[in-house]
Amino acid sequence: MQIERETQKLEKRLCRQVGEAIVQYNMIEEGDKVMVCMSGGKDSYGMLDILLKMKARAPIHFDLIAVNLDQKQPGFPAHVLPDYLSTLGVPFRIETQDTYSIVKQKIPEGKTMCSLCSRLRRGILYRVADEIGATKIALGHHRDDILQTFFLNMFFAGKLKSMPPKLVSDAGHHIVIRPLAFVAERDLERWAAHRAFPIIPCTLCGSQDGLQRQQVGNMLREWEKKHPGRLDIMFNSLQHVAPSHLLDTELFDFQNLQTTGMPDADGDTAFDPESFAMPSLPGIQTVTLSS
Repeated sequence: MQIERETQKLEKRLCRQVGEAIVQYNMIEEGDKVMVCMSGGKDSYGMLDILLKMKARAPIHFDLIAVNLDQKQPGFPAHVLPDYLSTLGVPFRIETQDTYSIVKQKIPEGKTMCSLCSRLRRGILYRVADEIGATKIALGHHRDDILQTFFLNMFFAGKLKSMPPKLVSDAGHHIVIRPLAFVAERDLERWAAHRAFPIIPCTLCGSQDGLQRQQVGNMLREWEKKHPGRLDIMFNSLQHVAPSHLLDTELFDFQNLQTTGMPDADGDTAFDPESFAMPSLPGIQTVTLSS
């Protein structure tokens, strides 16, 4: 009984978070044809599952079509996704392109394959979106992916940059959305176990050890273990940015800053005691730092 209640709470939370992301960023509109990119991993299965629930309840009409790119990795069980999607009655398309051989040929042994693999996959998916008339392309990146990308850019690229919940493709022809933007990875893991999705392991980048993304992911998981709720707080910060308190002259006109003689809510509080009111999360209390 307890397990059933917890599962119901999990389902409600997933639907609420996906719904909030869709509404906040206007991800899906009336008449949209959403191409749901399916890799065979827990995230894409979870995304499709929740979007199907949202479609049944939404006050607007939109269509879903699942698309999988079979990259011809050795041992890839090509029947799994078609069988699963057929059982659901979801329209789908399996696009077969041997990007595996290209990646293995171009990338030296031991080097990261993610970048080339991602570029090849993205180009093919954009083409397929055009061919099927998709108005939106849905990717299964979740909250933890967004945070990992933020720290990867900070640590290794020297940029404050992450995965946006919604973007226009480089060529300007496609809208890409991430409906799982507010969803924690641990919840997707629990949902995948409950739903018994037929998970297909990745034999390309997902099989490589010691990647920078893995290292950052381990760091975030360790932080969350020691300080429950920290990832929620960090993610919340990505939605509350103060350009005047950073250093980017492209975002804030520091050179032409002038006194106004009026109180400024964004003024200098650098030498004042700061009280950080944390969200109401387990194990998190208000922290006051005094100089």
